[in-house]
Amino acid sequence: MRILVHCVYYPPEVGGLESHVHYLCRGLVARGHEVAVVTSVSQPGLARREVVGGIEIHRTPLPARTPLGWLAHALGSTPRTRRLAHAADIVHAQAFPSLLPCRVALAGSSTPLACTLHTSHFLRLAANRVLAPPLGKLLELSDYNFAASKEIADVGESLGPAIDVEVLVNGVDTEVFRPVPGSLPRSESRTRLVVPRRLFAKCGVEHFVRAMPMIAAAVDVEAILIGDGPERARLEALARDLGVSDRVSFLGAKPHPEMPALLCSGDMAVFPSLVEATSVAAIECMSCELPVAASAVGGLPEIIDDEVGGLFPPADPDALAAKVIELLGDGRLAERGATGRRRVLASWSNERLVDRHVEVYRGLLGR
Repeated sequence: MRILVHCVYYPPEVGGLESHVHYLCRGLVARGHEVAVVTSVSQPGLARREVVGGIEIHRTPLPARTPLGWLAHALGSTPRTRRLAHAADIVHAQAFPSLLPCRVALAGSSTPLACTLHTSHFLRLAANRVLAPPLGKLLELSDYNFAASKEIADVGESLGPAIDVEVLVNGVDTEVFRPVPGSLPRSESRTRLVVPRRLFAKCGVEHFVRAMPMIAAAVDVEAILIGDGPERARLEALARDLGVSDRVSFLGAKPHPEMPALLCSGDMAVFPSLVEATSVAAIECMSCELPVAASAVGGLPEIIDDEVGGLFPPADPDALAAKVIELLGDGRLAERGATGRRRVLASWSNERLVDRHVEVYRGLLGR
């Protein structure tokens, strides 16, 4: 099959959507399919056209990382999408902003259009009474809808009686994300927590930093925060004010290939998110045999339970600290980590993700 994918962001951008699209496309290419991606020039110096790992990548301008910027990218990318769509068997919009340019590009064509709903942006817009009806009309443009979590699927289906959405949790490459030697030196006596979160308010990292004094009072612990964002300076100042700056290291954003060894440098991962779809990063941690403590929001309770870690209420540093202390103290970290990897292999591997996409694509073509 010849598959055209449209998404606003793509690696080297870092994030759950970007990882999902990259590994899905890579898996499709490995099966012998031809894959092209239309995305944005989101960073200076990116090539307008290149082939990476057998994936043909086309980039068009992105004026700003805002809703208006995304709209401008959608409109500006339509001519390129239309040219590529003529040769495609399937077109796949990755997130709702990609639906309109894909459908316009397919005007007059019988080529099927699939869509995957990601992220909290969709949930926030769907909750707006003014925006929900046009958002529902947008979803009706797709011939088949996936969603990264049950919460997103339920909200999507609530936007119109004719809208059906399949829950398909994001997958990870279990050959890449597996137990490997850690890349960061560490103290033999100190337990290390890993927080692979971008430093935006919605990721809740502030509540983790506020919990650190309580955790450190009970356990000799340190934390590495992997990710960057506008909250970084404020969070670094907060760590200093709370007296834990010697225990909290801000590593900034790291290239995706470095992540397995960074994750394996820790003993447990913590996800203090305030909103979340289904976290690719959490599944990556589980695939590396890290137990995961996470806030009970969005799709996280669909993948995290007591067998692989634990949940705590969002925006509650006391509850976060109590759960982390409990997990670190019960002697079951290795057991939970091994269970997590088995669960990923059984349900959320990239192989299974690619299998289901190919099955749906063929079904659409069979219509």
